[in-house]
Amino acid sequence: MTISVLGAGAFGTAMAVSLSQNGPVTLWARDAEQVRTMQASRENSRRLPGVKLPEDITVSADIEDALAAKTLLLAMPMQKMAGFLDAHSETLAGKTLVSCSKGIDLSTGQGPTALIRAKVPGARAAVLTGPSFAADIARGLPTALTLACADHSEELQAELSTPTLRLYRTTDTTGAELGGALKNVYAIAAGTVIGAGLGDSARAALMTRGFAEMLRIATELGARAETLSGLSGFGDLVLTCTSTQSRNFRLGCSIGSGEGFDPSITVEGVATAGALNKLAHRRGLEIPVAAMVLALTERTISVDEAMQALLARPLKEE
Repeated sequence: MTISVLGAGAFGTAMAVSLSQNGPVTLWARDAEQVRTMQASRENSRRLPGVKLPEDITVSADIEDALAAKTLLLAMPMQKMAGFLDAHSETLAGKTLVSCSKGIDLSTGQGPTALIRAKVPGARAAVLTGPSFAADIARGLPTALTLACADHSEELQAELSTPTLRLYRTTDTTGAELGGALKNVYAIAAGTVIGAGLGDSARAALMTRGFAEMLRIATELGARAETLSGLSGFGDLVLTCTSTQSRNFRLGCSIGSGEGFDPSITVEGVATAGALNKLAHRRGLEIPVAAMVLALTERTISVDEAMQALLARPLKEE
């Protein structure tokens, strides 16, 4: 049966393009006007310009038509997912729901698979995450991602793999989704370092200490350390901390340089920084880099003050 991708942002569109190599795909967008434009031009000029939509992609604004598929990729902002699941919980029961979101739900503190299980108990929950940019996937550049599902999901792995998109599976959904969510926070920090002109050595140090924080909080929450050392953790951290294609990194650059940033662009790391610091406080965990990111995004501290606060921390063993 046709796979549906729910959400026609850059990543959702790119996944639809890649998966159309295997057969028909429905790409659903909420905005009917956007859908009409995409149907006429065969391109998502708003989110993924320059990439033609293959004929095997059906672009639709009909949610009931999109929900007819057995496998649904949820390519929507993390903070929109709970409302969507609530609105369509009955129809989604029995489906395989694969989250493509990287973040933590602010109202519940849950990651995407836990949120899916809570809102739609009859659905099979999975998460697709790892080091990837939409433009690379859409253009057929080699990309490797992590597919996490509580069962071993060999058939889902085969269904979502393409000649240029290689998936590695794991049953550690907690580790996979935390790696994808937390790295966004540290990408903001890395961008701030570069935007402020502090140099690549400072960025390398920050990435290393940020990864230590990721491991600390993820293992506290039940993740396996080896998952964080893989594609969905370390791999994604490296990509987003070193490329201007990352929205989180670009936001950090704007903070570091004092320049403005387009408020219409979704930057998941901002919400995640808030959720992460609340969680760490409840658990009694030290995450100084993430704490500085939260303060910077809330504009309660300057870049110079954040840098001095981190440099003034007590010397200790690595």
